[in-house]
Amino acid sequence: MDHAAVLAAYDRQIRHDSQGEGGDTRVERTGDVVRVTGSAHDWNGVLWADIDASTADAVIAEQVRHYTAAGREFEWKLHSYDRPADLADRLLAAGFQADPVETVMVAEAASLPAGPQLPDGVRLLPVTDEAGVRLMSEAHLAAFGADDAALSEHLARRVLAQLATAPDEIVAVVAMAGDRPVCGARMEFRPGTDFAGLWGGGTDPQWRGKGIYRAMVAHRARIAIERGYRYLQVDASDDSRPILDRLGFTTLCTTTPYVYRP
Repeated sequence: MDHAAVLAAYDRQIRHDSQGEGGDTRVERTGDVVRVTGSAHDWNGVLWADIDASTADAVIAEQVRHYTAAGREFEWKLHSYDRPADLADRLLAAGFQADPVETVMVAEAASLPAGPQLPDGVRLLPVTDEAGVRLMSEAHLAAFGADDAALSEHLARRVLAQLATAPDEIVAVVAMAGDRPVCGARMEFRPGTDFAGLWGGGTDPQWRGKGIYRAMVAHRARIAIERGYRYLQVDASDDSRPILDRLGFTTLCTTTPYVYRP
């Protein structure tokens, strides 16, 4: 994989030329900023900005005014190659809070190995309706605990909205051990790009190490290939990064969500 070429394609297609995430969201290009604005249940935030030390503070202040006026919490998705070099410090000084660093990883879907056999008694269930989304939510809580309940509810609302308004742009699946949901994951398609995004995949601690996460990746890779997408992209946590490394994913950069809460 040509790292520089893929990073340039990612920056252009996913950040600069983004067409949004469906639902009630809209992509706004104002000055040298590309941002997404939607409902309270959508992702709101800055995707890309062409700024330097002389313009950064004013641009940051303008985004704070925009989202605060709309009553929205929002995220500035800072990538490790973004400029100016002290942008993270400027965001913190403006009242943002940094969430954990994630690693942007990419693989050619066709190059990934076939997934392992699922453990006995585990099956993959497509998520297409509210009942399936509830199972995904239960899997999320099993994986991350009750402290993540608010995020689980937010994700459930978002997936429901996507299934209702842009069903061709999302695939969701839950791994069931009998009647118990033990892992949930989704894939979001970006029409007109080479990239499909993998999200979720957290597994119930009692079911980790059995190949479920890898099977989820392989399942979604097959669907991405069928739909003509070349690359799979993941914003990987520290837990999932070693697994993705072994599967053949390559690190493009890191990204840190800087969140502003009005």
